[in-house]
Parts: sequence; C-alpha cells; structure tokens
Amino acid sequence: MRTHEPDVTIVGAGTAGCYAAATLARAGYDVVIVERKTADEAGHIACGDALKGADAFPEAIPKSHIAPSFTNTAVDHGRFEIPQEDAVLDIPVPGELAVIDRLEYGKLVIEGAEQAGTEIHYDTVVNDVQQNGERVTGLTGKRQGEPVEYESELVIDAAGALSVLQDKADLADATFDTNVNYSQFSSAYREVLEVDEPVEWQDALVLKPTQRAAGYLWYFPRTPTEINVGLGFQMSEEPMELVEALRRDLRERPEFKNATVKDKLGAALPTRRPYDSGVAPGFMAIGDAAAHVNPTTGGGIAGAAYAGKYAGEAAIDAIEDGDVSEDALWEYNERVMDHFGGRYAALDVYNIFVMATGLNNLTGLLAALPAAKLSDALYSGSATIDLPLKIRTAIKSFGHWKTVFDLYETKQEADRLLDHYEEYPDSPDEFESWQAQRDGLMDVIYATTGASAKY
Repeated sequence: MRTHEPDVTIVGAGTAGCYAAATLARAGYDVVIVERKTADEAGHIACGDALKGADAFPEAIPKSHIAPSFTNTAVDHGRFEIPQEDAVLDIPVPGELAVIDRLEYGKLVIEGAEQAGTEIHYDTVVNDVQQNGERVTGLTGKRQGEPVEYESELVIDAAGALSVLQDKADLADATFDTNVNYSQFSSAYREVLEVDEPVEWQDALVLKPTQRAAGYLWYFPRTPTEINVGLGFQMSEEPMELVEALRRDLRERPEFKNATVKDKLGAALPTRRPYDSGVAPGFMAIGDAAAHVNPTTGGGIAGAAYAGKYAGEAAIDAIEDGDVSEDALWEYNERVMDHFGGRYAALDVYNIFVMATGLNNLTGLLAALPAAKLSDALYSGSATIDLPLKIRTAIKSFGHWKTVFDLYETKQEADRLLDHYEEYPDSPDEFESWQAQRDGLMDVIYATTGASAKY
C-alpha cells in the first residue's frame, strides 16, 4: 500500500475543499485533496447555479479567478409563482447575485487550489478513517484501483452531504454533531436546457412550489437561452418521481418547447441547521458535509467558500501550536456561527413551519405578504413586521388568518433562537449547556408550529 503524508488531507474538490486547501497551501503547508471523480469529471456537481453573495469571496481563490464562470449577472429578483392562488410574486434579492456555469466554476476553483500549491489525487475513493484513540490520523482507500493510505496532522471532510467519512469515524466522544439523518436533507435533480428564443424572465430566478413533498421547482437563466431547471423534495416526505415531475411542468411552459437537454444530474443537499460543532480531534467538516447551506433557498456556494477559509486558518493555528484537539480547532466553529451559521439555524425554523403548516395554507399566505419582508426573511433569518403592516397583511390574507398568526408566533421564536446562536460558546467547556438551552428553545418552536421534532 502506498502511503502519503501531507500536513492536511482534504476529501472533496468542491468549493469548501478547494478554499480550505488554497488557504493552507498559500501559507506553505503540504495539502492533498482526495477526489473520487476523474480529472475530467471533477467539478461536475448538481447545483441550481444561482450564486448569492457573488461580490465577496475569500482571497485564497479570489473572485477575479472564478468570475469567468458568471454567465448572468443581471438577475436581481426572485419570481415566485403560486398557481394555487393564480399569483406571481416578485421578491427582491439583496446583495450581488449571479447565475453561473457550474461546471466551469468547479474547474476554476480546482485550478485556483492547484495554483496555490495544492496536490489533487483524482479517481481516489475513501474506504475508511484511521484513528488513534479519539484523534483522526488519516484515511485509507483506493487510488485508480490501487490501495492507498494518507497520514496527516488533520483530515478535513469536504465530501458533501451525508458524507461517508462521518459514518466511518468514531465521533461519539467528540463535540462533533452526530444528530444527523437523511430526513434532514432534500433530494434534487436538475437539467440544463437550451431553448430557441430568449426567455422573458431572464433577469429573475423563477421558483414554484411542487404539488407535494414540501419541495419546489426552479428555473434559473444562465443566459437568456440556457436555463438551469430542476426540483427537489424533502426526504422526510414520501418520495416523488423527480424526472417525471420536472417533465410534466416543462410540458406546460411554452418557452421550453423543443428545448435541448445539455446536461443532467442529481444530488442530495442539506435543508437543516448547520452542525452544532464541525470539529473533533484531528478532524473538521466543511461545506455540505457540515450543512453549511441556506435551508430555505438551498444556496451553499458562498458559505462553503468561507467555511473552507475558516477551517484552513484554524488548521494553520492548530498545526503551528502542535495541538489539533477540539479546543485548538474551536475557533472554526465560532467563526462559522458568527458569519452565517446562526442565521441559517434561524431560517431552518421556517422549514419546520412549512412542514407543519402544509403548502396549500402557506402558498395562500405568501401571496398576501409584502415582497420586501419575504426577502428579509429568506436571506437574513428575520424581518421586522410592525403593527400597521400586520393589519394590512391580515386584511389581505382573509381566509389564512390562523396561518398568519402561526407565522408571526414562529417568527418570534426564530428571533429568540437567532439571539441564542449569537451567544455561541467560545470553548467546548460551555457547549453542552449551550446545546441544552438551544434544545429548550426548539421544544417551544415545535409546540408553536405543531411540528414533529426534526432533531
């Protein structure tokens, strides 16, 4: 068996893995990314292609390097179609937004990691995690069919949703979040279509709820004639035939007549709160592998890039100090929660509300709510709703008053949860107490929404 001994081994050449690798390599560390796909296929990932926060990326792989993959920067709003109410709601999207060519983007972030000094081992499948007591010390697998071993100071899991590394590692005595199951994820499928004529909504992200399974369809214009189309459903629900459901909707849209399929792919993605802790001795998880995704929109590229940066910088400090314990890596957790983790956890409360309320009640209410407030809720995790606005909304949403009341109650609990995440502990010593208080807040949320416990 061939053995490699880099300072850090990273599993997965996606956004998070490449930004972590580039951060470490630029600081002079020996980094290897282990990627299961071949060099030709690497970077080919199922994605909606919409990139929120396109104006800001970590400097390890600067925006200027990935900007050639931005194919539509004219998008500035969401177009939410509600067939049940015969309504279309335009929702402004704050900040810079782009629709990208995801394959080109994937190739560019890999190129950026390599230019920083990262070595990438393609066609390498991880079979097991090596540990010395609680500490993760490396990996074993097969590279191009031959047995291979990696021994490192740190292993970083960037292998995506429901990562196999977390099944193989013994993390029971660590703070690392193991309260993870498939029902907290969505299954998604997407195609890239070429159409004959430019679409009218080329400056919008078009969203439409599916008829069942707490999911939605999306139509994102990469260019006026190249459209990323797809749909997903929550895995806690009864499965749906994704391809047929998408085909059925496409047949009803005249703009897709005679469309040509250029690419198709499926994936799982987290629609849950970020991991409470993404560290264990000698081990960190980043990106989709730690649920660093906006659970209401599915957007995860920018969060993954910054998670990679924070993990890389925490790894540098830990290796410099000769200490890769949870205490030494904890700053990574803190930075994630401070930047976006707490906000995403608050947004997950609205997912819980949707599952308990049902789409028919909710879509009727959405048609009555102010677009700007919906935008605030989707992207910040909270929205200020004053008394006059409540009254106007209540009048407009006649027939949905109970849902209105339940939503406002839920919003108050989401705000309390967000406040609690702002008090995320600065060491593992206070972690259990923080979790216990958070779980108490979640019990109130379940009681308020009438939802079954998600965690």
